[in-house]
Amino acid sequence: MKKSLTVACLGAGFFSQYHYEAWQRNPRCKLVGSADVRIAQAKRSNALKAFSSLEKMLDDVRPDILDIITPPTTHFKAIKTAAQRPIKAIICQKPFCTSIDEAKSAMEFAAATGISLIIHENFRFQPWFRKMKQALNEKLIGDALQFSFRLRTGDGQGADAYLARQPYFRTMPRFLVHETGVHYIDTFRYLFGPIRSVYADLRTLNTHLQGEDAGYIIFEHVSGFRSVLDGNRHLDHKTENTRLTFGEALLEGTDGVLTLEGDGTIYHREFGRTKQSVLMAAKDWGGFSGDCVYALQDHVVSALLDNSALENTATDYLPVLNMVDTIYRSATCGKRLEIPECER
Repeated sequence: MKKSLTVACLGAGFFSQYHYEAWQRNPRCKLVGSADVRIAQAKRSNALKAFSSLEKMLDDVRPDILDIITPPTTHFKAIKTAAQRPIKAIICQKPFCTSIDEAKSAMEFAAATGISLIIHENFRFQPWFRKMKQALNEKLIGDALQFSFRLRTGDGQGADAYLARQPYFRTMPRFLVHETGVHYIDTFRYLFGPIRSVYADLRTLNTHLQGEDAGYIIFEHVSGFRSVLDGNRHLDHKTENTRLTFGEALLEGTDGVLTLEGDGTIYHREFGRTKQSVLMAAKDWGGFSGDCVYALQDHVVSALLDNSALENTATDYLPVLNMVDTIYRSATCGKRLEIPECER
């Protein structure tokens, strides 16, 4: 059995820096290639070799894993191309493909050759959410009843919003939910199980954007649990780095409350008490947002080398894509919409 894996990456844009840095830290991986149409960008990745085309990179370095770090319009072609090569796994950034039908076609190409297709949905790997999952499993707050997350990135005001970092945000016709809220749909499903219905109220505050940048979304889970995403990219929260936790959270149960603050601290307060204790202390996690990029990548490496179970396979991710469409339909019609059982 192999003791290490080779990795090649497609894309060298803004967010790719976190992928490259994390791969280079993993002791069981070797970063052998980077491809980007801007080959100068690919060379900056510090991968073993740089290429201007995906095909040349795959044929030259023959990696075990391809990490796709490019916009949705490129995903289908890249997956189809990689699926024609001897490769073990493909990790694809979110939002995954441009439509559900395209995503299903990409999944078929991967499945036909036995390639594992994993979506790089990293927020569920943030340490505060993993800790909350552990607390839920241990019934630390009794029977959990509701959860709210206040997304407050504080980067969406003004005529120059997003230009410096990710300018394509400005022209996305679907923004808050499709690009950012999708993280929390997946995370809420991870924490609280399948979703039965949804109600959404969305709006656009920054007139320089095409898509929505604020809104309330209420999820009813199959268990009867309720979760709420209160998103507003105009506003900030009490922290020095708004892109660490991206906001604040409250998880409430019959025996107590867990509170997530912007520095990554989780506080625990027992029901009927005023004093709270630290369940998880803030620290310098390094990497991106609690080092969740590294955590996801290492999860995939462990699955391939140690035969452990995979989270975030493309098949598992389809309900998230269905939910995104349902949220937009709810916002358009102004009604709560049920999720068919086959789409949960």
